[in-house]
Amino acid sequence: MAHSGKNLESIEKIKTKQGKRYSAGVKLVREKAPGSVSYDKAIEILCDLPKTKFDETCDVAFRLGVDPKQSDQMVRGACVLPHGTGRSAKVIVFAKGEKAKEAEAAGADEVGAEDLADKISGGYSDFTAVVATPDMMAVVSKVARVLGPKGLMPNPKLGTVTMNLKSVIEELKKGRVEYRVDKNSVIHAPFGKRSFGKEKLTENLKALTEQVVKAKPATAKGHYLLSMTLSTTMGPGVKVDQNQVLAAFQ
Repeated sequence: MAHSGKNLESIEKIKTKQGKRYSAGVKLVREKAPGSVSYDKAIEILCDLPKTKFDETCDVAFRLGVDPKQSDQMVRGACVLPHGTGRSAKVIVFAKGEKAKEAEAAGADEVGAEDLADKISGGYSDFTAVVATPDMMAVVSKVARVLGPKGLMPNPKLGTVTMNLKSVIEELKKGRVEYRVDKNSVIHAPFGKRSFGKEKLTENLKALTEQVVKAKPATAKGHYLLSMTLSTTMGPGVKVDQNQVLAAFQ
């Protein structure tokens, strides 16, 4: 989860509990980004943070001026990142007959119907995305209590309830990111791995940001993008100048 800029002071107070690497990261952010900075500068700082022993994921947190309690202000969608997410997607598909064959040919990791629902009910969870044809939603509903809390329930608005299985499976495999505003009016989403480097991370982030900015609900009043913060898995947050972002995509 990304840290907002206002939390940096409290982070400093507990740095002895965070370790030398994290404290060094906080110091770097304070020196190079005492306030909000440009896209390029923020990603440059992420790439300069002290490294961990694994390839960290780069995340973005958008704080929006919407009320997620209102159904017409729910911001939700999907974006195919130009350079993927850096991790392999495992896609399962609920389909029968010719559509099941289409899903298998498109690279689905597992395809089924009632048998797949039973497998999930039994504890199967080794997948990152679920797709279904419309006629299979009655079957999928049997495991809605399992898939829903994980954000994996197929949804026609996200294109994961569809007859065009080939297209959506290929997108998911390439690195499609789904996003949804939470109860605190924040969207958290990954936009690549630190090893991607500045250029690829910037292109991924711009693609995702453009989608979020253009998804502003017509009923949302006042300022829409209130803040935008980048972070790595184990690092502090770097605040991006949201006015620059809005100027680029509105």
